[in-house]
Amino acid sequence: MALEIHRNKRKFGVTAEPRGRASTEKPRQEKQRQEKPRQEKPRQDEPRQDKPPREVVRETKTSAAMARRQPVRNRATPKSAAAKPANTVSGKSSAAGPDKNSAAVANVRLTHPDRVYWVDVGVTKAELAAYYASVWDCMAPHVVGRPLAIVRCPAGTTGECFFQKHISSSIKESPLRHAVAAKERDVIAVGNLDDVIALVQSGALEIHCRGSRLDALEICDRIVFDLDPGEGVGWNEIVAAAKETRERLKAEKLESFAKLSGGKGIHVVVPIDGADWDATKAFTARIASAMAADSPNRYLAKMTKALRPGKIFIDYLRNTREATSIAAYSSRARPGAPVSVPLSWPALARTTAANQFTVLNLKQHLERDRWSDPWAEMGKVRQSLPK
Repeated sequence: MALEIHRNKRKFGVTAEPRGRASTEKPRQEKQRQEKPRQEKPRQDEPRQDKPPREVVRETKTSAAMARRQPVRNRATPKSAAAKPANTVSGKSSAAGPDKNSAAVANVRLTHPDRVYWVDVGVTKAELAAYYASVWDCMAPHVVGRPLAIVRCPAGTTGECFFQKHISSSIKESPLRHAVAAKERDVIAVGNLDDVIALVQSGALEIHCRGSRLDALEICDRIVFDLDPGEGVGWNEIVAAAKETRERLKAEKLESFAKLSGGKGIHVVVPIDGADWDATKAFTARIASAMAADSPNRYLAKMTKALRPGKIFIDYLRNTREATSIAAYSSRARPGAPVSVPLSWPALARTTAANQFTVLNLKQHLERDRWSDPWAEMGKVRQSLPK
């Protein structure tokens, strides 16, 4: 019987002690148990004191191994940082991005302001917004109150881009949608800087405008000759073509203004008091055809691509009711983030390319040259097409 009891004790983890030792050591063991402080496990309904509740997790072999491989992180994010908005746009830019304290466009909140729109030069959404804030005073007279079209590249120039003339019908309310009493029913238009920044937020990398105003879509008040060079045409030849266009318009008693397209050519712009679209197209076609007839080896009045190499296409076809041209100071969805910049005629002669000014360098150029708006007097010009 004693042997069987002894075996049962071993089976359940109890070690049998010799009778002689048990009588002497049992009081000593009792005393140690009394002196040793009892460690109470924390109750499940009470918070632990050694770490925040959100860091209490069940440890496993896998999690312990992962913990050794993970870098140390801050345990908590300060409330001020967590509540901080993504970014605010300003009229200033720096290497670290736009000045967050500027109130120039404070009514517009950009999401993902560090999203890169031009990967080749690293221009971000915030920097594009800051650029528009810096040129808005000069840009406003040429885009406000006009029907617009935009080139949107939500993922930047390396992603998909598309031309848009109307706000999507799925968007019920938008300050950019303007109803018009015409077949279009509604068009895209801007009334202030905030509207332009909203276009930037939507991924608009180009802004194009018509040659008419919202309240008079059937009347042209701005003519554009787009001098578009073919392969093999030098820049000096393009500048010479712009000057010749100016001289021909002057012979018609019309004052004209110059603008780099931000692409490959030059735009010669003519403000007029108002003309119907048929008369406008007929006049511009006459000027372009005369230049092509007088210098057939230099100019072309037809858009046939096969005839373009070595010649400059005098594009007058932008002067129709729904046609558009790149707006003054608009950025271009092209490598380098170029912009379309108005220039005085003397300044045009000093240029080297249609895309030499960009979102990144235009501000420095203007400050260095103590630049004044070369189109400041355009709104004061009063002239009509010859009859």
